Amino acid sequence: MSAVTATVHHATAASSATIERRDPATGEVLGTIPAGDAETVHEAVLAARAAQGPWARTAPGDRAGHLKAAARRLREHAEELAELQTREMGKPLADSRGGVDAGIGAIEQYAELGPLHRGASLQGGWLATDAMVHEPYGVVALLVPWNDPVAIACGQVAAALVTGNAVVLKPSERSPFSAQRLHELLCEDLPEGVLQLVLGDARAGRPLAAHADVDVVLHTGSVATGREVAEVCARRGAKALLELGGKDPLLVDAGVDPQWAAEQCAAGAFANAGQVCTSVERVYVHREVAGAFVDALVGEARAHRPGPGMDPQTTLGPLVDDVQLGLVADQVREAVEAGATVRCGGERLDRDGSFYAATVVTDVPDDARLMQEETFGPVAAVRVVEDFDEALRLATTTPYGLAATVLTCDQGHAARAVRELDAGTVKVNAAWGGAPGGAAQPRRASGQGFGYGPELLDELTLTKVVHLEPGVPARA
Repeated sequence: MSAVTATVHHATAASSATIERRDPATGEVLGTIPAGDAETVHEAVLAARAAQGPWARTAPGDRAGHLKAAARRLREHAEELAELQTREMGKPLADSRGGVDAGIGAIEQYAELGPLHRGASLQGGWLATDAMVHEPYGVVALLVPWNDPVAIACGQVAAALVTGNAVVLKPSERSPFSAQRLHELLCEDLPEGVLQLVLGDARAGRPLAAHADVDVVLHTGSVATGREVAEVCARRGAKALLELGGKDPLLVDAGVDPQWAAEQCAAGAFANAGQVCTSVERVYVHREVAGAFVDALVGEARAHRPGPGMDPQTTLGPLVDDVQLGLVADQVREAVEAGATVRCGGERLDRDGSFYAATVVTDVPDDARLMQEETFGPVAAVRVVEDFDEALRLATTTPYGLAATVLTCDQGHAARAVRELDAGTVKVNAAWGGAPGGAAQPRRASGQGFGYGPELLDELTLTKVVHLEPGVPARA
């Protein structure tokens, strides 16, 4: 891909500061974007506000028609979007294709659900009618992360637009080009102004979250930024929907096939180089199967083929950049200094790009950062436990509550895990999976509110109660 300089179409950036983005697999410069500033943000929000009124008065079926047309256009450019995403953040191209396809599917689903999103009819009296009706908030700001930018942006944009809101989209500065192209394609089939794009880092994100004319902020990303967003929104009475970090546990019970359990763990820990919000990060394995499980997991880790995401043979792409690689390496190094053992990996690969080996670490102390803080890298931190009770107890010792997985042959243990694991999502006997339309609320430090599924339509609308009496007395 040739170098590209991003252009913000709704406004000219007032600041001359720019951010350079490189391919994390090769170091090649992909292009530059504006660093962002409050003036550009202000112009984008005002343009969205001006467009929102007419858009809200557009019939829900017509709004859905715009989104269906946009989804068809995106399907024609799906490969282009997948390649852009892989170039800028590193995930294998097959995974990027899957993410783009999932994003387009989310647009199609919200286009179907939007016109069906309805309130309730109530009976307050024999001749009276009461109704609960949904209305859009107004302007919704989307702060989209870099690890799956197209899929996340598509779903959130569609849910906000189909309910009559206007949107200001700010992608991560680590993955701007796929979002910029997504914005261009979507705007081909949307009324002018309803979808705005702001590029940049915190110099754009902070004034966007704090803007007085932004009614809702959806942030998917780090806990630190999420807490800042929540505080800013609380001060001015805006709504914040947050999906933040995770430190998701995997519980491996006695009696399970250790090879199968290792395959599930590897899929959960090493997909997208561990850069998934719901990656498996810490593993509590029953002593009965621990030896065979760890051996099998080491074999799974060593079988991964690192390389550029554009190479079809690659199964382990790079981390998004050297900053993220440094965070991962520091956590592993500190764990080893505290007594942990690296069974495989644990080092930067000797090649161009931000590559870190698929890593298995055992005997990790419970208070190590590798067991307590989000890693977001291809590392499985393993702790041997004596029984299922110990595994359940340790699984809930971090401040996070995004997701958890349990592998067990014992249905009683499975039922306990579902009830006792304090997480928004609990998966039994599968590291990945879930039915379309499912939605969960993250717990504790992992966020608040529904960020996907049909419930997101409720989150992005206000409910008004309307009371209708049959008439007024005639004038004497």
